[in-house]
Amino acid sequence: MDTGAFDEEVDLLVIGAGAGGMTTALTGAIRGLKVLLCEKTSMVGGTTSTSGGTTWVPGTELSRRAGVPDSVEEAATFLRHVVGNRGGDDRRAAFLASGPEAIADLERNSELRFVAATAHPDYLDGPGAAYGGRALSPVEFDGRLLGPDFDRVRPPRDVFMGLGGMMVARNEIAAMLNPFANVGNFRVAARNVLRYGRDRLRHPRGTRLLMGNALVGRLLFSLRQRKVPIWFESALADFIRDGERVVGAIIRTPKGDRRVRARGVVLATGGIGWNTELRRKLFPAQIAPRSQSPEGNTGDGISLAIDRAGAALGDGCDSAGLWMPCSLLPGRGDKVAVWPHIILDRAKPGLIAVGPDGRRFVNEADSYHDFCMGMIRAGLDQAWLVVDDHFIRRYGLGLVLPGGRGLSRLLRRGYLQRADSISALAARIGVDAAGLTDSVAANNAHAAAGSDPDFGRGSSVVNRFNGDAEVAGNPCLGPIGTAPYYALRVVPIDLAGSGGLDCDVDSRVLNTAGAPIEGLYACGNDAASIFRGTYPGPGTTIGPAVVFGWRIAQQVADAA
Repeated sequence: MDTGAFDEEVDLLVIGAGAGGMTTALTGAIRGLKVLLCEKTSMVGGTTSTSGGTTWVPGTELSRRAGVPDSVEEAATFLRHVVGNRGGDDRRAAFLASGPEAIADLERNSELRFVAATAHPDYLDGPGAAYGGRALSPVEFDGRLLGPDFDRVRPPRDVFMGLGGMMVARNEIAAMLNPFANVGNFRVAARNVLRYGRDRLRHPRGTRLLMGNALVGRLLFSLRQRKVPIWFESALADFIRDGERVVGAIIRTPKGDRRVRARGVVLATGGIGWNTELRRKLFPAQIAPRSQSPEGNTGDGISLAIDRAGAALGDGCDSAGLWMPCSLLPGRGDKVAVWPHIILDRAKPGLIAVGPDGRRFVNEADSYHDFCMGMIRAGLDQAWLVVDDHFIRRYGLGLVLPGGRGLSRLLRRGYLQRADSISALAARIGVDAAGLTDSVAANNAHAAAGSDPDFGRGSSVVNRFNGDAEVAGNPCLGPIGTAPYYALRVVPIDLAGSGGLDCDVDSRVLNTAGAPIEGLYACGNDAASIFRGTYPGPGTTIGPAVVFGWRIAQQVADAA
């Protein structure tokens, strides 16, 4: 037993200020617990702040308000179809049972606000799949309400902000790109730019917070309203134990180590992230060491729980990582701009993805995770997106915006390659010319027929949703035949971990014998995914992070 004196005593000690950790701390405060939130960096938000912020929670009242009523029973049917016999049924059942109540409670007792998307389908077809209602989007938030704390909100990626710091909603992109096309577009563009201009007189970026930034801003504002103390630049150094029970932790702060006693210690440090040892142990060998997590996310919670508390590491079943295909633009020094290819280009007609043999390996219109799983199954560490001039003018490609904006500059910087013939393009990117020529010819034949017998492109709901609705027939198939031709290299990069600490239905961390470690909890990406390496729909990392964070605080409060 550790008999040293404590510097602080709280009910709930939360390590990590992402969506899971902040929700846990907020719920604890709502329930009247004495809470301390510790964040390793100087900012809140973690990976959530750079994400779309979509939060997948089935069966909420919000779905009924939006006119797309959903049920927990339908979601359970869907998940049985998706996850199958991979295990973890009890944790998924707990998530589904608590989700609607968690969202309702947080909306009643804090500044969190969501709206259920009427059209944001699950990523896989099957019984119980939903077209809308389950994907909850955080409502826009005015960052000026945070005062000096606005600078504590981790900003989105530079590539997702306009004019050096302006956030734009997904449904505003077309208006911002074509402000003079009509009066409506002009009004949207003028309103956003004027607001941004005013913001920049006092702030380093725009204060209109959307997507993941809106969720993080609302959580931080709610925590401040509840007067929850947040220790910044304060990392977990070790656990304090009484026998096998965790009774607190040592926190390394700018003023020295602090010993904190707690009835519950919650790990929400962001998952595997940049941790070299965990990546080597869990990820496929061809996956590069780059992560989409903030660089301060080095897997501290997981590694310390294993080394110092005897916790069990779950491998994520089908996949330890959740992946996005990303293109890379080297910048000054060692900086690299990363563009995740989520929905804007891969599903559009007139694009194929090929490996070094010049041949397709996957349905390009599938979800970002399933696209990358196709790469991993094929043993690829990179692939090429191939399009023609018509495609790039209409849809753009990665950092190249629709209309070909930025194309010349990005060609000069080697971000993508161009050639006047398919065989010449194959030579430029180092893939088999005969294979690429055959793949383009097959794509053109499939486009003419309206179906893809090889990979079923355009056959699923999410495929068609992300395709081009203005294209008759199959919205995901189109010819590649207008020179010049372009190719863009993509690599799989993890947006989050599926592997993590094994937990029980109450989110208590399990030891290697399968027994709960009393006093130690995990949520968010520190806990192994309840979906067992599958990726059912938009927001299926943030949804469980929020719901299990809420459940943990409820349990600690109920045991008080």
